[in-house]
Amino acid sequence: MTARLSNLSPTRIEKLETFLIERWCLLRIHCEDGTVGTGEAGVHGWPRPTAAMIDEMTSYLVGRDPSTIEHHAQALQRHSHFMGALVGGAISAIDIALWDIKAKRYGVPIYELMGGRTRDRVRCYMHAKGDTLDELVADAVAKKRQGFTAIRFSPFAPDYHLRKSFEEWVSEAERRVGAVHEALQGDADICIELHRQMNPAESIALAQRLRKFHPYFYEDPMLPDSPAMMGDVQARSGLPVATGERFSSIFEFQELLANNGCAYVRPDVCLCMGLTGSKKVAAMAEAHHVKVIPHNPLSPISTAACVQLDACIPNFALQEYTGESDPPKRDMVVQPLVLKDGYLEVPDAPGLGIELNDTALARLRLREVVTEPPIGRDGSVQDW
Repeated sequence: MTARLSNLSPTRIEKLETFLIERWCLLRIHCEDGTVGTGEAGVHGWPRPTAAMIDEMTSYLVGRDPSTIEHHAQALQRHSHFMGALVGGAISAIDIALWDIKAKRYGVPIYELMGGRTRDRVRCYMHAKGDTLDELVADAVAKKRQGFTAIRFSPFAPDYHLRKSFEEWVSEAERRVGAVHEALQGDADICIELHRQMNPAESIALAQRLRKFHPYFYEDPMLPDSPAMMGDVQARSGLPVATGERFSSIFEFQELLANNGCAYVRPDVCLCMGLTGSKKVAAMAEAHHVKVIPHNPLSPISTAACVQLDACIPNFALQEYTGESDPPKRDMVVQPLVLKDGYLEVPDAPGLGIELNDTALARLRLREVVTEPPIGRDGSVQDW
């Protein structure tokens, strides 16, 4: 039974606890009444600095009321002269955990406190990979057979940065997209991920070759540092651009939308000020007739938070899904979300709808990753 606000006994934040697992930074917030909320920070390239940022914010949070979520986000973001990804990632983890706490105290899913559900299940897209053309096609077909109706892949081979000519590069990309399109036989949408590996002129030229395959989206066709230029790419490419996964504030999304820079926004709930910030992004996008495809390369905590967002917004389109059925993800939660025919069921359980598995957390460790960007034929750093 849902509790009324007046019936809830007061509680305070007691402690914060971070876990560095694989390449992820997870967070637990413990309250004095025993309620525990779980969150995740989205700066997966720099988990240690993100955990340190959360630790810096602990002195502000301990002893405070966990229910005033927006107030805490404003205080943590605006008390300093500096913003950015580490700050946004840390606040996102805190925001998600505080929503988890609040919803658990009311005995309802988070989406019930954010407007209620708009759907019963969430359509997902799955990644297909393959070094060779045959491997890529085989993996895409395998994902279709698993029930996914949208499949995302890169049109570039892993050695893209060693290309000899532009023509060689785009011709190979066209062959890869065409082969996947033919193999799927219209049973699944194709989603093209460029990973910011092209400049605007290059991505526009490639788009002209790929229009005939009708991709569902054309993701990150350039670096996301110029909303005006992204708007030009969207207009001249003739394909629906999806972007925004690197943004850590609503203001960056506002500039993107004002420049007609995309057909789909890609907020990362673990980076863009949590569920609170992502709900704001979704509302701004709705006013521009733009749909939402949340970014989700992280742990099951991120996936669960995304589903809570997807469940309560009217302009949801697709959810990135990276495989909760494989280790270590399958071991991290006690009761995973239910995936059926390429859709995640919207859970009815309180809070995020999942709980971390303490046994698994005790044995999982941070995976050390050495930063090794692709190096081109001329010795220059390339994007990946």
